[in-house]
Amino acid sequence: MQSIYTVAQINSYIRNMFTQDYLLQSVLVRGEVSNCKEYPSGHIYFTLKDEKGTLNCVMFANYRRGLSFPLGKGQRVVAEGYVDVYERDGKYQLCAKAIRMDGEGDLARRLEELKRKLQERGMFAAEYKQPIPRYIKTLGVVTAATGAAVRDIINVARRRNPYVRIILYPAVVQGEAAAPSIVRGIRALERLGVDAMIVGRGGGSAEDLWAFNEEMVVQAVFDCMVPVISAVGHETDTTLIDYVADLRAPTPSAAAELAVFDYYKFAEALTESRKRLLYAVRGKLQLVKMKVDREKHRLVPLSPLYRIRERRFHCLRMEEQMKELMQRRLEQMKHRLSLQAERLDGVSPLKKLQQGYAYVSDRQERRIQSIHQTAPGEELLVAVADGRILTVVSRIEPFTK
Repeated sequence: MQSIYTVAQINSYIRNMFTQDYLLQSVLVRGEVSNCKEYPSGHIYFTLKDEKGTLNCVMFANYRRGLSFPLGKGQRVVAEGYVDVYERDGKYQLCAKAIRMDGEGDLARRLEELKRKLQERGMFAAEYKQPIPRYIKTLGVVTAATGAAVRDIINVARRRNPYVRIILYPAVVQGEAAAPSIVRGIRALERLGVDAMIVGRGGGSAEDLWAFNEEMVVQAVFDCMVPVISAVGHETDTTLIDYVADLRAPTPSAAAELAVFDYYKFAEALTESRKRLLYAVRGKLQLVKMKVDREKHRLVPLSPLYRIRERRFHCLRMEEQMKELMQRRLEQMKHRLSLQAERLDGVSPLKKLQQGYAYVSDRQERRIQSIHQTAPGEELLVAVADGRILTVVSRIEPFTK
């Protein structure tokens, strides 16, 4: 009698067959992504298709670390993994361990060849880098007119400095028309004379970003006289314009941060600098004023008016000294006069007359000191204490020895 199996047994048997098939345990499948869904668990379910069929695929969360780009509809990829059966539904699927863009190997090879060629030409040399102006007034942006990149740049720039002028050149940033469009944008903004320029776009696959690896775009960035900031993709993405640009930013938002100075911090710093300057000026003026006062005091003794005043004071002091000396001299002379007067008083004729003596003279008031100076009958004047006596000599008697 023929055996009867359950659905679960059949599904399990088929799963074992898939598991035992060595070929199905490590396969590379090329196809176009469709029906891509990401779940909160971190698993990604999608379908690979080509002209003749479709294949259900899943990438479990533990393998997502190896996915270097956001998986999306329409991408041509190569998925590496194993084929397994989901027993509950009886469906087989490709369990992807790694996914890369189709043709990524060719792109990487082309990229390395072009990078080496440009490096040999010296286009990556640091001496060709221009400094980004610290205070810009006009910012040029070469990117797509729509998308997160341009919004991020505008939002960050406006937040940091509402007075900065932003000129956008709406370039094509993906596809065959992208490279010529980007070159035209760079040259147009250079002619307008912007202070600095951001060239870039948001994230994407290596193919999406390829326009920024094109030689004509790299050459345009290198030749640009305006400082260029490259801002292509995410932080992990690297394109050739990153090597020739004057500055590389990891994201468009970061590029705006680097290009546009923070006006509010600048205004705050300016206010603080003004305060420090005023304080320094006041201190300097105070020092100068003190120096002027010192010099003024030093000049005062040298001024004619001061010298005249000093001479006047000196004359007044000398006058006072002369008065004092004259007074002392007068006092001394007065004292000496008193002494002399006392001495003279002792020998004064009047004093002698008051003591009983008399002074005898002839009519011509010649003093009579001897009997031989007169004769009898001659008139003589005899001065006494209270007057004079007129007398006549009657006779002369000499003293006997």
